[in-house]
Amino acid sequence: MKCTTNSVEDPCCFDERTGVGGLVPVNDAISRGLSLASEVDGTEVVDLDVAIGRVLAEDLLAPFPLPPFDNSAMDGYVFRSGDLSGSGPWRLRVTGRVAAGENASEAGIVGEGEAFRIFTGAGIPKDGDAVVMQEHVRRLGDFIELEDPVTPGSCIRREGEDAAKGSLLLPKGSLVGAREIGAIASVGLPRIRVRRKVRIALFCTGSELRQPGESLAPGQIYNSNRFILMAALRQPWIELSDMGAVVDDPDKLRDVLTRAAETADMVVTTGGVSVGEEDHMVEQLRGAGGKIEVMKIAMKPGKPLSIGTLNGAVFVGLPGNPVAAFTTWKIIGSRIAEKLSGQGDHEQPVSQVVASESFTRRPGRQEFRPAKIVGFSPDGRPQVQLLDQSFSAKISLICKSDGFAVIPAHSERIASGDQLDFVRL
Repeated sequence: MKCTTNSVEDPCCFDERTGVGGLVPVNDAISRGLSLASEVDGTEVVDLDVAIGRVLAEDLLAPFPLPPFDNSAMDGYVFRSGDLSGSGPWRLRVTGRVAAGENASEAGIVGEGEAFRIFTGAGIPKDGDAVVMQEHVRRLGDFIELEDPVTPGSCIRREGEDAAKGSLLLPKGSLVGAREIGAIASVGLPRIRVRRKVRIALFCTGSELRQPGESLAPGQIYNSNRFILMAALRQPWIELSDMGAVVDDPDKLRDVLTRAAETADMVVTTGGVSVGEEDHMVEQLRGAGGKIEVMKIAMKPGKPLSIGTLNGAVFVGLPGNPVAAFTTWKIIGSRIAEKLSGQGDHEQPVSQVVASESFTRRPGRQEFRPAKIVGFSPDGRPQVQLLDQSFSAKISLICKSDGFAVIPAHSERIASGDQLDFVRL
């Protein structure tokens, strides 16, 4: 059927590539936003104990093999495996001892028919080529007795088996977490070079907004968007500039936009990006010399999202409804910020769930519906209950949900047991 209405309300207008009614498909909007973001220039060196959450600015190569020497994986006894010839049991005389931190070469040579007591992490003494766990032997005075054969290399961690000298431990762009801290510490580095923090300026628009703690007059609401986004943006790799709330006045909006973009790598706003008479953001962005690349997305919630540039900064204008602002930041805005930080443009991690019940919907926009895990399907996949269809302003729903069930734009009906992508919160 040929579309004649060019309306988002008309399902016949939907097209997987171009969206519907002039709306930009979600994946296309993400691609366009990412194309505007180049990783920030500038690096700094930070101590390892404050490096958590920062972004590596250069590859980390192993300066020596890991582990740096052959060592025992167990508490036990090290010996020459060739001494276990014929059929057991076998007896070996205990003639030495080596513990972790000691120089194994000073412990002596493991001779024929001998064994050394050895402890986890201790280096393997000369001519020893196998370790037997202490639980698998009987200690008989100065001897141990084994009943089962032991193969060469048993319970020995070989030099370089974790990482060879010069091999890549962590690529640049890695977000430094606990695991990465461990890898960096394992090669003895007390500090690392990281990307400078991404400078993000944030402000919310709306003459009706008041801050928590202030009294409300008729027609006023509390500014939850500001605090939702400040919490989301308080990452170790972000330098946040909170510019508060701005009334719906064109001149004031243009002034704040201009000031925000002077030093920021990214300007994030909420509200004022729709088509109402009091929605001035896009017009004032253009008036300040900015450019809009994406305006209106085939996404629910979040259709009014705008993406563009201003004075070298990436601009992301989020919708004013709290859930829509939160959702569009998580699905789109955060990925742009991550690319700016040097983390790359990794896909949003998703898992697979099944719908716990059937429902119908109006097709046309890809939907990110708050959903709660309520059980498991017979094949072990999480079952989710999809919450209220009208949810873009209901912040209580995302507090009750475990994540977003992703409903394809073309889907008109979801049956109980249908598989859906799921973005965890």
